[in-house]
Amino acid sequence: MINPRDFYNCLINNNFDFFTGVPDSLLKELCACIKDLSDKEKNIITANEGNAVALACGYNISTSKYGVVYMQNSGLGNTVNPLLSLADEKVYEIPMLLVIGYRGEPNVKDEPQHIKQGELTLPILDTLGIKYFILDEDYETRIKHCYNYIQKHNKTVALVIRKDTFSKYEKEISNENNNIITREEVLETIIKNIGDDEYMVSTTGKTSREIFEIRDRNNMSHANDFLTVGSMGHTSSLALGISLFTDKNIYCIDGDGALIMHMGGLAVAIQNAKDNFKYILINNGCHESVGKQPTISYDIDLENILKGFGFKNVININNIKDLINGIKETQVKGKVALIVNTNDKSRNNLGRPTTTPKGNKEIFQNKLRSK
Repeated sequence: MINPRDFYNCLINNNFDFFTGVPDSLLKELCACIKDLSDKEKNIITANEGNAVALACGYNISTSKYGVVYMQNSGLGNTVNPLLSLADEKVYEIPMLLVIGYRGEPNVKDEPQHIKQGELTLPILDTLGIKYFILDEDYETRIKHCYNYIQKHNKTVALVIRKDTFSKYEKEISNENNNIITREEVLETIIKNIGDDEYMVSTTGKTSREIFEIRDRNNMSHANDFLTVGSMGHTSSLALGISLFTDKNIYCIDGDGALIMHMGGLAVAIQNAKDNFKYILINNGCHESVGKQPTISYDIDLENILKGFGFKNVININNIKDLINGIKETQVKGKVALIVNTNDKSRNNLGRPTTTPKGNKEIFQNKLRSK
């Protein structure tokens, strides 16, 4: 395994000293190291991976140096437009180093949402015309070669990072908010306080995993929950599409990182939603599922942003009692949003859904359509 500090220092020694991107579980030790050792202006966590490519382009224009863009391979889709229409040699010719977590690598066990992405990661890079190396223990040679390749060809190059490539970084990231409730407590409260004919569409990551386990341990049906295991940032659009064609209440359970990634989706959703579209944002201020890298959610005015999108009432919630009252507000009024502020704690033994995504869709669909 590669020591993250040694890898970081090698990047710095090869003149790669600006970092930007979206955190990934396979890169979390490296991301923790970058956050710890880099100045704030030299490590910017972006809303999505496409933003990071554009940011690296701006860095190159200003300095003539090459940015490092880190991401999970699922974020490659967000990068395609700026890589081809901004950075490509047939447009502005702005190269950078991509560091890509290889989720769903063929013949390596992973979750369903990563399988297809893993199969297509290397072919996508080939199609984009991006030279890549799968990182091995000889990282010093690889990094030096990447820098020389960029200088010689003025083209983007990628390092693809397999599972367990990096050893643990000695300093963990801690989210410093003082919120008293956990996300799992919030989800259990929501489940207990909405009706049997009301439905939840939950964002990817630990949110959907916790919902599944809450139902399981309480011997409850999973038919009221659409567990979005991928498609980060698109849950509000998915929930809108469901809510427009049913009279039943649809609760979109979102996270701050997901909201920020594709914030425009929620703005469009609320402008087109009926009163049965309900929105609950679980806000812990970090990308908790992939190493607790911070988001900007506690640095911006989410309440007024959501009001600007079109919510008639936005309620900030910090305890379970207020959450119960807030759920009642969503059930009797029109376009109400709840911002529920939580800490970054979750169980170490949290499992994953034992049903397939397709199976989850079918039982949800069948109950939703039933009279």
